[in-house]
Amino acid sequence: VNCLDQHVEKSPNRVALIWERDEPGTAVHVTYRELLDLTCRLANTLKKYGIQKGDRVAIYMSVSPLSVAAMLACARIGAVHTVIFAGFSAESLAGRIMDSGCKAVITYNQGVRGGRTTELKATVDEAVKNCPSIKHVFVAQRTDKKVQMGDRDIPLEEEITKADSVCTPESMDSEDMLFMLYTSGSTGKPKGIVHTQAGYLLYAALTHKYVFDYQQGDVFGCVADIGWITGHSYVVYGPLCNGATSVLFESTPVYPDPGRYWEMVQRLKINQFYGAPTAIRLLLNYGEEWVKKYDRSSLKVLGSVGEPINKEAWQWFYQVVGEGRCALVDTWWQTETGGICIAPRPSEEKAEIVPAMAMRPFFGIVPVLMDENGEVIEGNDVSGALCIAQPWPGMARTIHGDHQRFIDSYFKAYPGYYFTGDGAYRSQKGYYQITGRMDDIINISGHRLGTAEIEDAMADHPEVPETAVVGYPHKIKGEGAFAFIVLKEQTAHADHIKEELKTLVASKIAKYAVPDHILVVKRLPKTRSGKIMRRLLRKVITEQSGNMGDVTTLDDPSVVKEILDAYQKYKEKSSS
Repeated sequence: VNCLDQHVEKSPNRVALIWERDEPGTAVHVTYRELLDLTCRLANTLKKYGIQKGDRVAIYMSVSPLSVAAMLACARIGAVHTVIFAGFSAESLAGRIMDSGCKAVITYNQGVRGGRTTELKATVDEAVKNCPSIKHVFVAQRTDKKVQMGDRDIPLEEEITKADSVCTPESMDSEDMLFMLYTSGSTGKPKGIVHTQAGYLLYAALTHKYVFDYQQGDVFGCVADIGWITGHSYVVYGPLCNGATSVLFESTPVYPDPGRYWEMVQRLKINQFYGAPTAIRLLLNYGEEWVKKYDRSSLKVLGSVGEPINKEAWQWFYQVVGEGRCALVDTWWQTETGGICIAPRPSEEKAEIVPAMAMRPFFGIVPVLMDENGEVIEGNDVSGALCIAQPWPGMARTIHGDHQRFIDSYFKAYPGYYFTGDGAYRSQKGYYQITGRMDDIINISGHRLGTAEIEDAMADHPEVPETAVVGYPHKIKGEGAFAFIVLKEQTAHADHIKEELKTLVASKIAKYAVPDHILVVKRLPKTRSGKIMRRLLRKVITEQSGNMGDVTTLDDPSVVKEILDAYQKYKEKSSS
């Protein structure tokens, strides 16, 4: 109701969604009235097939108006949606369906991304073989390809056409469940994070409005997938609650070429652009001409999300993409926090923004830094474990089916505080900088060091677009640093670059921070949201490659063998 009905009453023909389909230049505009109509018909279809308040529904679809309507239709009838990224394997999908006890799956025949099709329906078929809780699979058509339809499969578009376009919304309590979203835990078994109705929506809407300075009539372009929290809060719930026009991006940053984002910004006249550092680093490699080819004068605010952004990527994003005139908000938050917690805006007009720093806590967020003994660290120019001292509306309420794990993960380490799992630095001026996961902290000869710091130092080398550093047991220092690097060009003088990197780290941090080993690889193991899976790299170098744990969240699992082979060659060369 907050995302649809209130706007349909006032301005039914306002554009709610602009679907930037994979095929360039084929955007589809959907008004608030059309989205309400689609949502109600879908909701009535779910009800017809026995989905009721409290039931759980898996959504395994690529980004589209239909997948947004599926989320809103569940919310309308009080069902709980769990969106599962449309690139996950059948095994991951089945695991999440079973953990959450879903009654139905909504999917497409195929997904389309970067010019390639993926077999979504076939994956669902494979997954639901092992899921007795699934009664129905609703299948929509993204492409013309006919797929095998079985007994529990229902052609979604046919049903939607027949359904009534009026659906009375279910009355919900503010603490009823709105959705579940799975996120990887340090142990490898994904956790079903639970968000509820009122607090979550309020927090998503407020942060969307104030962090990005969203004004009525702006076109908001968050290029995240709906399969992760950024897509929930800043593609769907936040913008729609604010009556915004939200862009749905189905493609990749380099399809059909590395100018895709900026061509889209020009064509759709996007005002706020919110994306991941990993994509910025990728595009930075292709040079400035792809950006400068297109008119970016509509842009007012740029945003970065998903991991701490390194200085080089920040500068490129700010100077090249934003022409030095757009505020760049480096936002820190988590699946568990529901929305942005620390970001440079909102702030006083024209207040300074320090590159690559999240800086200022949002309204109601009280960050504290804790030391090893669980004591609060006072004063400035200090580092510690980042905790939050009081509850806020958007915080997760539990882990589905395992409240004890929720308590243990977030509230046990520092009783009375929410522990984020991240380390942070509070600057002399009292601003916050996220230094990386606490489990990515290494201790070299008694020096505590975030691997992100070494990565940042090496990322300043013009030939090295991407780095990942992990700790490994060292006979003398306790721990040493092992660096994996990707080179811009496959150059013959890799050894020369390695020496330059060591000098760079020594000069930027200290001699003790210099990695003992630097291994050149073609690419790094990343999840689909762009996070580097450092735990896999740790397993490679500590020679536990037989026990890699869950690798289904990787963008391309074949990367593991690629890195193992490179490591073996490196080891043989070193020992000879």
